[in-house]
Amino acid sequence: MKKIVTLLLALVLSLSVGCAAKDRPVEIVDTITTEMATYYEMSDGTWQTDTHAYQYRLEISGRMHNAAKDSTFVYLSNVETIPFERAWKAAGFSSNLDDYFSEEDAILVDWK
Repeated sequence: MKKIVTLLLALVLSLSVGCAAKDRPVEIVDTITTEMATYYEMSDGTWQTDTHAYQYRLEISGRMHNAAKDSTFVYLSNVETIPFERAWKAAGFSSNLDDYFSEEDAILVDWK
């Protein structure tokens, strides 16, 4: 009987601890300001601008055609991976609107 009571108590405690962690409000951990945007790192590991929330912060590096050095594009994104070819085109180097992201999918916040 003691074992059953102990197991039930452990279960109740683990559930209450798990719920308490989920009930914490999401807070801003860091504010990042670049020449292109101001965005926020959140306590739950996500990223936000003033208008949208994103799951990922991606630094995508590579060399554009005929460039003298590599470039790095920093995107906040709800897309897990973005190839370099798409990153530089969506950064404003393409005349094809299909190469750009909707603001809900990804946004360029820095370019180095």
